[in-house]
Amino acid sequence: MRWTHWVNFPVLLIMIWSGLFIYWANDAYGISIFGFSLFKFFPKWFYDYFHISRRLAEGMAFHFLFMWVFFINGLLYIGYTILSGAWRELLPKRGSFKEAWQVLLHDLHIRTTLPPQKKYNAAQRIAYTAIILMGFGSVFTGLAIYKPVQFYWICWLCGGYHVARILHFAFTIGYVLFFVIHVLQVVLAGWNNFRSVVSGFEVVETAIETEQEIAVENSQTNNSDGKQI
Repeated sequence: MRWTHWVNFPVLLIMIWSGLFIYWANDAYGISIFGFSLFKFFPKWFYDYFHISRRLAEGMAFHFLFMWVFFINGLLYIGYTILSGAWRELLPKRGSFKEAWQVLLHDLHIRTTLPPQKKYNAAQRIAYTAIILMGFGSVFTGLAIYKPVQFYWICWLCGGYHVARILHFAFTIGYVLFFVIHVLQVVLAGWNNFRSVVSGFEVVETAIETEQEIAVENSQTNNSDGKQI
């Protein structure tokens, strides 16, 4: 699970990066009222300021290559989760949404006590399940955009090519938001938690080790005459 997690991180970054190249070739999305544009994700000044070249072919090449890595890596993760029974600790359960609100209040330092949790708390269960569903959605809508004729039935289920492209773009925004929150939570959890994610084990200081350290410190602090050194 750790390997698939760490493989997925750079792969998703490449997918988002290459997907932006594709989007910049036809940045059609924004908010408009009666034909008057109120907001665009990437306005004209953005392209002029950063001197962005619309590298459509390069973006498509990277996107279509790494989509296989993303897809296969996702299958390995889901397959292991099902076969190992880890899905029991991952899927939301009854009351998870109520507990997730309590977890949010705790993270915002509004609530002092954290709801009972095991390997994952309620908010993590919901977030990790949602990101898996988003992965399915990205592959599904991506196929509709990639081969709208060959996979016409997928394109139809998505509501058409245009709707499939909007959904695909919305999933990308979801990934970015998940990245920001996920990394922030890791930073707040501390170095020991991050080390356990990488290595697979967590260093826990036991009571015996603490007593030994105190004894060593006391012996180093006082000399044979009882004076501090």
